[in-house]
Amino acid sequence: MIDVKNIKIDSLSFTFPPSWKACKYDGWAFYRNQFSRMWSGIKAVDLIAIDGQNIWLIEAKDYRQSTRTKSIDLADEVAKKVFCTLAAMLPAKVNASDTSERDFAEEVTNAQKLRVVLHLEQPVKSSKLFPRAIDPSKVQLKLRGIIKPIDPHPMVVESAQMQGLAWAVDVARR
Repeated sequence: MIDVKNIKIDSLSFTFPPSWKACKYDGWAFYRNQFSRMWSGIKAVDLIAIDGQNIWLIEAKDYRQSTRTKSIDLADEVAKKVFCTLAAMLPAKVNASDTSERDFAEEVTNAQKLRVVLHLEQPVKSSKLFPRAIDPSKVQLKLRGIIKPIDPHPMVVESAQMQGLAWAVDVARR
């Protein structure tokens, strides 16, 4: 569904201001049925939000109960998802069969500013079972180096430290 204000990604619930447009991009029919089938390895960010002329590409990761198992570096993974998502916007604007996806993609391609946010939840307290293994500042620094042409100031946030972002994230306690 396009343009919803409350979007759930796994155990995280994102609530955007009423004036914003937001969608769960990896659920788009265009992405699932057309773009991702071009070849293997195409990825997508979880959310796209529009605040006027600003486009927010948001990837959500929740490692509170299970640790990261992928061998690819987290910053590299996010950068690839951002790149693939942006590569899909022009074809979606022209070829998406769902008119709401086509209209949303058109707004993305008309943006004045792109912002990238990694929402990273980890255990509040480090334990032997679920250690706080990822240093957000290191991920942010590496991500900045990779996607500087897209967003020179990507953000890595968590629900307890949203760094002034306009949306809220509720974390379902486990």
